[in-house]
Amino acid sequence: MRSLQTSLALAITAAGGALCATSVFAQDATREKDQRNLEQVVVTASRTEKPLSAIPNTVTLIDQQELNNQMTTTSDLSTILGNLIPSFAPSRQKMTSSGESLRGRKPLYLIDGVPQSNPLRDGGRDGHTIDPLVLERVEVIHGANAIHGMGASGGIINLVTRTPSEEFQQSLRVESNLQPEELSDTLGYNGSYSLSGKVNDVDVLASVTYRNAGISYDANGDIVGFDNTQGDTMDSETVNAFVKTGYSWDDQRVQLTVNHFLVEGNNNWLSVDGNISAGIPTTAEKGDVPGKSPSNDVTTINLEYTKEDFFGQKLRTQVFSQDFAGTYGATDSGTFQDEATYGPDLFDQSQNNSEKRGLKLTLIKDDIAGAPVSLAYGVDLLQDETWQQLILTGRAWVPPTKYKNIAPYAQAEFSGIERMTITAGVRHEISELQVDDFTTLASYNGGQFVKGGNPEFSETLGNIGATYAIGGGWRVYANYSEGFSMPDVGRVLRGIDEAGKDVESFLNLQPILTENQELGLDFNTDVFAAQFAYYSSDSNYGQRLALGDDGIYSVSREKTDVDGLEMRWQWFVTEAATLEARYAYTKGRYDSDKDGKVDTDLDGRNIAPNRFNLSWAHNWTNNLSTRLQANWLLDRDFENKDGVVTREFDGYAIIDASAQLKALDGEFALGIQNLTNEDYFTYYSQTAGNNVRNFKGLGRSVNLSYSKVF
Repeated sequence: MRSLQTSLALAITAAGGALCATSVFAQDATREKDQRNLEQVVVTASRTEKPLSAIPNTVTLIDQQELNNQMTTTSDLSTILGNLIPSFAPSRQKMTSSGESLRGRKPLYLIDGVPQSNPLRDGGRDGHTIDPLVLERVEVIHGANAIHGMGASGGIINLVTRTPSEEFQQSLRVESNLQPEELSDTLGYNGSYSLSGKVNDVDVLASVTYRNAGISYDANGDIVGFDNTQGDTMDSETVNAFVKTGYSWDDQRVQLTVNHFLVEGNNNWLSVDGNISAGIPTTAEKGDVPGKSPSNDVTTINLEYTKEDFFGQKLRTQVFSQDFAGTYGATDSGTFQDEATYGPDLFDQSQNNSEKRGLKLTLIKDDIAGAPVSLAYGVDLLQDETWQQLILTGRAWVPPTKYKNIAPYAQAEFSGIERMTITAGVRHEISELQVDDFTTLASYNGGQFVKGGNPEFSETLGNIGATYAIGGGWRVYANYSEGFSMPDVGRVLRGIDEAGKDVESFLNLQPILTENQELGLDFNTDVFAAQFAYYSSDSNYGQRLALGDDGIYSVSREKTDVDGLEMRWQWFVTEAATLEARYAYTKGRYDSDKDGKVDTDLDGRNIAPNRFNLSWAHNWTNNLSTRLQANWLLDRDFENKDGVVTREFDGYAIIDASAQLKALDGEFALGIQNLTNEDYFTYYSQTAGNNVRNFKGLGRSVNLSYSKVF
């Protein structure tokens, strides 16, 4: 709330009295004209069911048709997000999603509103907690906010699962993906089956998905290097089991959703180091990999109850749990060494664990006292216990860290001025961190005893905004919102190498407050749509991952500022054809010398490249449709405070093509990823990699699938 009044005044001046609002595009490129009415679409990521135009943030809605289009070429959710949201950083193409930022900051992943991210020990695995085939849509709220509490410094990615059908139906999907030049090694396959239906007032949807992935080759026919430590989706198996069932009566409904996701490597390939300075990529060779296979093992349970008339209000309640275990590969890292106890050349591997339990309570009152004012209010409760252990020797690397949070909130909307909607809200975070006494590993200066403690934090977060419909399809908007997050507590605590430290007074554990401001313009007609948005995102005491001389990343707490532009154009050329273009520019800097001014560029571990995406979708007949899309990642230099270029990124372009044909009572799909077989080092490898992770990108690959509903 510190700069709320100033930001509000600036927004009023810039928007001509029209404060904040929502910039929206629903992404079904082939919908009919009457389906292009954005007011008909509601999102749940905002905690209440609202038209897209009433949500006070930039929002991207990826519907099921658009998901299906993207899944013809890839099942990697991060790649799908990058194809449709250019301000989202490029996929690592690995099990880790570390470095995959949104607007230069970490997004909060949700499944039906249940948090999947692990900010207390950010192991970078939150992009792999559910199979995309289970999803009905994806709702992305851009920019820092506190709508769902801790962790949304870059925005919210809410993965909304499928709903049961009214009539009994079954669906089957079989799929294979390969690279024609190396068929035997690269061949992978997928099978998915689901059944859905309703009996009286009870409905149910159950599905199971299995994936077996082969290995990947780059454009030159060389094996793409394996990430044996962080984990790899190549040569892996994935199982996703999903059940959603509900009971509806009168104006009430209770619904239970359970999702279990497991992705696990096969440990058949050893990484072979590359050489960045010589332009030699990391590759792989067959061999026995020590230790247990890297994996993500996640179970999400969500119980919801709704009542449409609860003493004149709508009631929404949600009780949830998420159990997460991310296992990393074995390594003889110097961090794990303890020669006095275990002897030399010790191999060990870590497992990051998180157990979340929470309650979300929301009450909604429309037309208060007959006035054009609606109010949503309630309280969130969250307990997150996180720890990281070394599973081969049974040592604790990150001590059990328990985070408890209570957050009452209220969000109001005023629509009493013609063409204008004004929103404002407040949320009060009351948090406590509990850490017992612990001792760091021997590699941290012999092992340091750290006295535990119960530091408490509280923060009041505000947001305000409005939208004004100018007329003729034009809309101006601006907004201000604040986000709240904890730093990577586990990484900070495990790295203490000085005597006499205690959790209670350790400055690096102070929370992160991010202030997000936005100004933009929308234009929508039956033929053309456009969006322009400018934003700034500032943290006076932020978080940056910094590479040390030992090659290990640590958490640096310093002022960070991110500014950017997001633009999008849609041209509905005919009823059956749509041309779309998207562009994102992102600039991020941090204060390297602690003088209160940002002076050095954030690198690729912390920020996305500037990117331009172009796509053409065409329905040739009722049975045949095609899509061609291209992603250009633009060249970029990263400079330090003296203006010296410390890292260079050589951009590249990836073109994908797909076709879908309805035949034999089902649908065939053909997708080709990297159609032109572009040879490139990934964005992360060029900007934040090292000899161990100097990975080339995936060469041309082909995906074939057949799906049927019966």
